[in-house]
Amino acid sequence: MNQRGVATTNGASGSGSVGVRIQQSRRLPDFLQSVNLKYVKLGYHYLISNLLTLCFIPAIAALSIQVSQMNLDDLRQLWLHLQYNLVSIIICSAILVFGLTVYIMTRPRPVYLVDYSCYRPPDHLKAPYGRFLEHSRLTGDFDESSLEFQRKILERSGLGEETYVPKAMHSIPPTPSMAAAREEAEEVMFGALDTLLRNTNVSPKDIGILVVNCSLFNPTPSLSAMIVNKYKLRGNIRSFNLGGMGCSAGVIAVDLAKDLLQVHRNTYAVVVSTENITQNWYFGNSKSMLIPNCLFRVGGSAVLLSNKSNDRRRAKYKLIHVVRTHRGADDKAFRCVYQEQDDAGKIGVSLSKDLMAIAGGALKTNITTLGPLVLPISEQLLFFTTLVVKKLFNASVKPYIPDFKLAFDHFCIHAGGRAVIDELEKNLQLLPIHVEASRMTLHRFGNTSSSSIWYELAYIEAKGRIRNRNRIWQIAFGSGFKCNSAVWQALRNVKPSSNGPWEDCIDKYR
Repeated sequence: MNQRGVATTNGASGSGSVGVRIQQSRRLPDFLQSVNLKYVKLGYHYLISNLLTLCFIPAIAALSIQVSQMNLDDLRQLWLHLQYNLVSIIICSAILVFGLTVYIMTRPRPVYLVDYSCYRPPDHLKAPYGRFLEHSRLTGDFDESSLEFQRKILERSGLGEETYVPKAMHSIPPTPSMAAAREEAEEVMFGALDTLLRNTNVSPKDIGILVVNCSLFNPTPSLSAMIVNKYKLRGNIRSFNLGGMGCSAGVIAVDLAKDLLQVHRNTYAVVVSTENITQNWYFGNSKSMLIPNCLFRVGGSAVLLSNKSNDRRRAKYKLIHVVRTHRGADDKAFRCVYQEQDDAGKIGVSLSKDLMAIAGGALKTNITTLGPLVLPISEQLLFFTTLVVKKLFNASVKPYIPDFKLAFDHFCIHAGGRAVIDELEKNLQLLPIHVEASRMTLHRFGNTSSSSIWYELAYIEAKGRIRNRNRIWQIAFGSGFKCNSAVWQALRNVKPSSNGPWEDCIDKYR
């Protein structure tokens, strides 16, 4: 929830001078027209870092083909030749053993996504527009200008009438206590985990790694400790609790789990992503802090990852790449989404007018780095050639915009807000079907922060669109400012798991 900046630009075109100022900067910059060469180099650096594997595998394949074409006479002559070249045999054998050892020791262990689940709140927590606005009025905390501003945000937000807010916000007056915040966290996390463990038949004692991310609610004991206590996880579990990292923290948590799975063999990792609304509702009249109230809703996800080779048969996906971009060294980027007190001393998350430009810069860096890892060679050559010509000769050559539709079959763009989805669809030249999951997730569940990309993947599965070897791109933004991507490959034709978030409503979305 700390990353509301990307999500909030939808409603910011609402009313008054604040609305006008934010509307002027709500569009992403045309980042594909101003690509920085150093980020292309970074992408190729990631590619070259696996050069040994890329070279070694073709060499083995070529040798195998050559040997398969030899007949008995060729093998006899080879044996006679080797009998008189013992030194050559020893050197070749040593090189072969060394090469195989280096390959086995340095190759990354595959990380499989066995299954995941998304929390579906009960119906009594639904917050239709009318009820939301009436409750906001009855609290007595908002003046007429703020109430009108929230109404216009809701109208432009892309949210539907069935999103959820926590129990404490349904009370009049609201009761945002520590106990209520803990209750919300437990319901979301335990609800998602119960479904995940039931669907996978994994015992809690088999989980060796636990990563939990929640930006704005970090009690003591931690959320990860709450899970350890609830499910009686083993005493030597590696548990981590990530806070303050915004809506892109779900990808960060997956990346952390991936790195840990490279070190700890034959184990499971669980990643829990959520945000807590109860204690982070804003009760003031600063326009830039009101937007999150209108967009953020209750939600959470639990993901089961494995490095066990025998789990490949039942896993849904394999993790291919994670690319992370952090612009925190820049002061404007660091402060563009900033939790602070307003003039009346009420805490909220303020949004900079430069937010969309900063988000566009982070996205440009991220996709420029990701491109060499995922784009077909033809796209890379066209892109790189036009870029070099423009940089070296200062020519007025329009940069070639890579077609990411050739690299990915499905797109899970963080459902931060309608304006962000619109701009990414335009800049990446995507089709409506590519952003359908993001729009429908925003409409049905609102902005659920770091878990939104999993609701989107669940939507695509529920539609029956994921086929064997399809590639999925998850991309999310976060405060700080960050832009992170995860790339998955389907290991089979994927069907939705039971008790999914779209199970009883997917037919409404055609």
